Amino acid sequence: KTKICHVLQCRFLVIQVIDTGLHYDRYLREVIDFLEKDQHFREKLHNTDMEDIKEGKLAKELDFVSHHVRTKLDELKRQEVNRLRTLIKAKQDIEGGNDIAVDHQALLKQFEYLNHMNPHTFEVDDLDRLIKSATKDLENYDKERHEEFKKYEMMKEHDRREHLKTLDDEERKKEEEHYEEMKKKHADHPKVNHPGSQNQLKEVWEEADGLDPEDFDPKTFFNLHDANGDGFFDEQELEALFTKELEKIYDPANEEDDMVEMEEERLRMREHVMNEVDSNKDRLVSLDEFLVATKKKEFLEPDSWETLEQNQAYTDEEMREFEEHLAQQEQDLNQKAVDLQKQRDELERQQDQLNAQKIELQQVIEHMERLKSQKVEPPPEVHGEFQLHLFIFFLIKVKFNRLSSDNVKLCLCYRGRKCYRRDTSSRQSGASGTRCAPTGESCCTP
Repeated sequence: KTKICHVLQCRFLVIQVIDTGLHYDRYLREVIDFLEKDQHFREKLHNTDMEDIKEGKLAKELDFVSHHVRTKLDELKRQEVNRLRTLIKAKQDIEGGNDIAVDHQALLKQFEYLNHMNPHTFEVDDLDRLIKSATKDLENYDKERHEEFKKYEMMKEHDRREHLKTLDDEERKKEEEHYEEMKKKHADHPKVNHPGSQNQLKEVWEEADGLDPEDFDPKTFFNLHDANGDGFFDEQELEALFTKELEKIYDPANEEDDMVEMEEERLRMREHVMNEVDSNKDRLVSLDEFLVATKKKEFLEPDSWETLEQNQAYTDEEMREFEEHLAQQEQDLNQKAVDLQKQRDELERQQDQLNAQKIELQQVIEHMERLKSQKVEPPPEVHGEFQLHLFIFFLIKVKFNRLSSDNVKLCLCYRGRKCYRRDTSSRQSGASGTRCAPTGESCCTP
C-alpha cells in the first residue's frame, strides 16, 4: 500500500509485489508500471510534489508519453471495464435478476477511478481519477482495517459467550477460569517500549543491528533501516522496526496469543509514529523529519505504551448493538429458510400433479391399445374419429387443468373438429347442451 502511495507522491519505487488492498489494485499497479517505463513521465514523477499531483498537474503529462505506452494503457482500461461489467453481471445473477436488462453505463458510475463514458481509451481524465481515488481510498484504508479488527474482536467474544451457553454449570466455571488464566498469561510480558522512542530504537540498534547502544546515532540508524535507500521511511520500513517489541507480547506457539491482534498492534504503533514524526502528512518519514523527532522530549522521555489488552477495541454499547445486529441477521436468514421451504413444498405439489397427469395419460393410452388389440368398434356415429377425439380431449384436459373451476368447463365439439372452452354462464336455458361455440351449435356435454 505504501509503495503505491510512494509512487503517487513522486518517489519512484518498485511495486510489483505490493498489494494495496483496493479492489482495483491490479489495474492501479499495471498503470503505474507502464507509466514508469516512459522516460518523460518518470522524470516528471521525481520533480512534482504531492499537492500538484492532487491538483491534476501530473495527469496532464500523459499527453507526452510514448505511443507504445498509451496503446498499452488503452488496452488495460478496456480490460478493466470488461472486468467491472463481468462483476456487475455476476452480482445480478446471484441476486436473481437474470431476466432484467442491465444498464452497465449507469452501474459503472459507482467506480470513480475511471471514466466509464469512454471505455476504449485511457485519457488524462482517467489518470487524474485514478490518482485521486487511490489517494483518498488509501487514506481510509487504515480506518477500515481498524473497523474490521473491531468486528473480529466482537465476533470472537460473541462466539465465546455462545459456547458458554451450551455448557453445564461445572463446565462453564472451568471454561471461565481457563479464559481468565489465558488473559493473565498474555498480559504477563516484558515491558514494551514506546514506539519510536529512543529506548525502542536503541533496542533495535543493539539486538537487531548488533551495535553498542552507547554508540547510537540517529542518522546512522536511519540509513541502516532505509531498506531501499530512497531517503525515506515508508510504512513497511517503519513497521519492521516494531518486530522486537511485538515479539515480547506475541508468540504464535502460545494459545493465549492471537496473531490477528499482533498485526493490529503493529498498525497502532506505526500510526502513532507517523502522527508524531510525519510533519507534512505525506505518509513518509524523511531523514530531516526523523532527526527533528529525535530531539523532542517525547523521544527522550516517552510515556508508557498501552498495549491492546489495556485498550479494549470496542465498548459495551458497541457489543450490545453488534449482538442485536447478529440476532436480526439470524432472524432474517430463518425467515428466508421458511420461505424457501414453502417454495419447495409448492414445487413438490406441482410435481405430484404432473406425475398424476402423466399416469392418467398412460392409462388412457393403455386403454386405447387394449381396444385396438380386442378390435372393439367405436360407436357408429363417430366411427374412426372416436379414438382421436378421446386422445385430443385428454390433452385439452391436461392443458387447461389449472384453469378449470366451477364456472369454466371444457367442450369437445365434433362440428368442424374444433374444441372450445367457454364460461358455462353463457348457457341458454332449455338447450340440449352447453353452447360452446358463438354460432350456438350444440355440442357434447361439458
